[in-house]
Amino acid sequence: MSTAPAAGGVTVRVPAKVNVQLAVGAARPDGFHDLANVFLAVSLYDEVTVTPADTLTVTCSGPDADQVPLDRTNLAARAAELLAARSGRPGGAAVHLHIAKNIPVAGGMAGGSADGAGALLACDRLWGLDTPVAELLQMCAELGSDVPFSLLGGAALGTGRGELLTPLDAGSFHWVFAVADGGLSTPAVFREFDRLTAGREIPEPQASPVLLAALASGDPDALADALANDLQPAALSLRPELERTLAAGTAAGALAGIVSGSGPTTAFLVRDAEAAAKVAAALEASGTCRTTRTATSPTAGATRI
Repeated sequence: MSTAPAAGGVTVRVPAKVNVQLAVGAARPDGFHDLANVFLAVSLYDEVTVTPADTLTVTCSGPDADQVPLDRTNLAARAAELLAARSGRPGGAAVHLHIAKNIPVAGGMAGGSADGAGALLACDRLWGLDTPVAELLQMCAELGSDVPFSLLGGAALGTGRGELLTPLDAGSFHWVFAVADGGLSTPAVFREFDRLTAGREIPEPQASPVLLAALASGDPDALADALANDLQPAALSLRPELERTLAAGTAAGALAGIVSGSGPTTAFLVRDAEAAAKVAAALEASGTCRTTRTATSPTAGATRI
């Protein structure tokens, strides 16, 4: 049963993610790769506000807003159009989408996917549809491999191409993210992965039991020892300077550093908030990154505010 459409606008807050394990299989016939992708939602957020309009428009504010596409290629716009089509909404996706951007753009932290999930939930609430979560997750999977997790949040194992989610137990962890100059294209990183692994036997991706136990225990030392990203060699091949960032963060006291997803953002696991502040300051002083962000995990997925 539908509720009445929301008056005015609807704002949804949606988190970034970090991959504490990203195991990548061989390329499939459809061009995707099977994954074992252990996601954590972290406390860096975009906010997507949807208001009624005469036609579909997208605006964006915040850091790197000039790098965000404002046409129908934007995942937030595609989400609005998909929901309007599925629900048979008269007039289609006639909304204004405003993205208040705080997640690094093209940084391997699923900022675009977050905006897609946020727009889907915001339009659903604006239009009073009350679409079941299972159906929203199906639409998220059509939009992109990381979009379902952006809706769900928390901690989860993503299989298939990352869109099939199993929620996980996770203790609380502290992170520092070093934001690089420029972005990295996820397809380009996967192509480099294929190039680097050509001719090798690539095992079926599996979640590490040791990592899952460390995640559930909330033990940062155990998790630091288990962090793994099969895309890291490809990201470092395309952006060798990230090696210096990783070295600077660990030298400053981080328990471990890893390329976040397809990069180029690097993620540093630290013991507590005090350590996070120290590592962030050292990274900024090192000249190996553009800026830093501190965050905790896990946090909720897309949430109306």
